[in-house]
Amino acid sequence: MLVTDRRKLRHRDVSFTAMGLGCAQMGSLYRWTSYAESLGAFQAAWNAGIRYFDTAPFYGYTRSERRLGTMLTEEARNDYVVSTKVGRLMQPDETVGEEEDTYVRPLPFRPVYDYSYDAILRSFEASQQRLGILKPDLLYIHDIGRVTHGEKHEHYWAQLTSGGGFKALGELRAAGLIKGVGLGVNEWQAVAEAMDVFDIDAAMLAGRYTLLEQESLPMLARAHELGVGIVVAGAFNSGILAGNRKFNYKDAPAELMARVEEIEAACAEEGVSLQAAALVFPMLHPAVVTVVSGARNASQIEANIAWFQETIPASFWTRLKERGLISPDTPIDTAPVSAGAGAA
Repeated sequence: MLVTDRRKLRHRDVSFTAMGLGCAQMGSLYRWTSYAESLGAFQAAWNAGIRYFDTAPFYGYTRSERRLGTMLTEEARNDYVVSTKVGRLMQPDETVGEEEDTYVRPLPFRPVYDYSYDAILRSFEASQQRLGILKPDLLYIHDIGRVTHGEKHEHYWAQLTSGGGFKALGELRAAGLIKGVGLGVNEWQAVAEAMDVFDIDAAMLAGRYTLLEQESLPMLARAHELGVGIVVAGAFNSGILAGNRKFNYKDAPAELMARVEEIEAACAEEGVSLQAAALVFPMLHPAVVTVVSGARNASQIEANIAWFQETIPASFWTRLKERGLISPDTPIDTAPVSAGAGAA
């Protein structure tokens, strides 16, 4: 599979390259990342043919949007797909510290959750200004869900429904200011709930459909039926599938490490790298339109591209299923979709 392979949303004129660049690290996630490093990652991705880029106001407290916009607006607008997010208003705040929400040296704008009608429109307009792009292709509702918000979930969900958040997204789409709307979350249940109440076009799902997690399969099947494209992020599950011992940003439990070792053994038997298996696995599902890979610099995205384009024999996926290392319901025989063929 090539990063330049294309999959298209079924109901919208948005075509993704098989790999996209996630731009949280342009906001200095976990450690300071210079503009030069971010530009190197962008240029390496662009030179390899990647044409989908995802950002959010939250990343670096607006730094990621500003950096990505500067880079993208050097290119012809029709040559790329870009998504950003709503759900937090970025309020000026001089008390923002040297590290906030795992971002180093964030800019002085503090995020405040707000999914209401007015807040969605205000957030979108602010993103237009930071990106320098009047019509981003996709707009995702960022970080909604019961795990994310706990006892406040019903309050925030009501902002989307009775409070007009979904209505605002629909109006922006109808006006042609965005092509598609959806969710950007790490809870597949939130995507399932959203499909019940609004006609979303896509959903960015972080870490919930990977070599280690397939509980979201029923939701993915319904998404495919409805034509909702799934954008997979976090394919390495916080890094446990890329060689470290982290899972969901914490130390991985022993039983999970043992399962990773079993997958690694199957990789060795088939001559496949674990990282390649992790990146390619989500693309076997017909609902998935792209896998988004974060990268801090050129060398990181180049490594991810090389893994993604490794040749993986079909026997490898069969081996995983026969050993019970992936769900028996996991699709493993979906052929890559070439440009213009369409998938959702």
